[in-house]
Amino acid sequence: MRLADAIHFTYASLRAHRLRTSLTALGIAVGITAVILLTSIGEGLHRFVIAEFTQFGTNLISVSPGRTQTHGASLGAVNTIRPLSIDDAIALRRAPYVQVSDPLVQGNADVKVAGKSRRVTLYGVGPDFPRALQMRVAVGEFLPLEDLRSARAFAVLGSKVARELYGGENPLGGRIRVGGERYRVVGVMQSKGQILGFDLDDTVFIPVVRALDMFNRESLQEIHVTYEPTAPLAEVEQGIKRILIARHGAEDFTVTSQQKMLEVFGTVLDAITFAVAAIGGISLVVGGVGILTILTIAVAERTAEIGLLRAIGATQQRIMLLFLGEAALLAAVGGAAGLLFGWAIAAALRLGLPALPVHTPWSYAVLAELVAVGVGLAAGVLPARRAAQLDPLEALRSE
Repeated sequence: MRLADAIHFTYASLRAHRLRTSLTALGIAVGITAVILLTSIGEGLHRFVIAEFTQFGTNLISVSPGRTQTHGASLGAVNTIRPLSIDDAIALRRAPYVQVSDPLVQGNADVKVAGKSRRVTLYGVGPDFPRALQMRVAVGEFLPLEDLRSARAFAVLGSKVARELYGGENPLGGRIRVGGERYRVVGVMQSKGQILGFDLDDTVFIPVVRALDMFNRESLQEIHVTYEPTAPLAEVEQGIKRILIARHGAEDFTVTSQQKMLEVFGTVLDAITFAVAAIGGISLVVGGVGILTILTIAVAERTAEIGLLRAIGATQQRIMLLFLGEAALLAAVGGAAGLLFGWAIAAALRLGLPALPVHTPWSYAVLAELVAVGVGLAAGVLPARRAAQLDPLEALRSE
């Protein structure tokens, strides 16, 4: 039997039972659609999280007080952890490859202007904060370059705070009361929007030394350090640790690089995407059961046809290939339909719900189609073997 005849025979067999063929292909299509939708949402979430973090740059290191590792020690040992200080932040500017070292304290405070009041997120920072976090000033300037330990009472407003407290007026030079103290407004930040649930526009920035006094804190919450993008990360981290250990007498702090954090997030999100794809792949197994069922019924219904093919010279291998071809074609057509449905629904979600991160990973789409064909072939093996092993005379006699 020529290849063209085999293809025609397979097509004619499926076309003769259109409803049954359509329902079987639909089972595969639903599975592929589920895989496409789930992986699109998973991949969209992956890209969303990575984009949220990378907008602060990838050459960023955070230093926080305390160790994240647990070490063996006597229960009666004295806690020797020293707080991170403004002097620590200043000292880190001397570390190899470091570009910026800026201290950070965060809290909440009431802000009042001309009878208007609201509670905002308050950041105590240094003058290099915009460089460290890649933020920009829209109007005026950021906190001036002066001694971090004796900074003047200047404030920079987030765009949302400036809009709601001052309306259309220019806030520069105005007086604002923050946590009971008076500050002069010297700048307004460009809108940054929300990042992982935090509204960076609903903020006020003041000098870090004044924030420490306001919140009655001894330790900084973080020191942001940026380094030369081409510098080796390990050497940068070692330089930071060397300076702080010399100042503290022990490694009682934690150094976390943005690059390593992104790698961890990427690994976790890749695992989530793979997991949801596997969940969607269960539907493909269900579709495979449908192919197994329809081909088993087809063998029973076409016994005489199989006997006739064997009588005119078709080998067992050829009969088996014919039935496997039907299984593969069913799975391929159903998979293609599923890819189309999944892509259309994903596109509709992107248009209808712009806030929902949806991105179709075509590597998973191609893999799902290949798996669908593989499932179809696996499901068709038993019916195909049964058809190939029929005795020609017994098969003809069943007519």
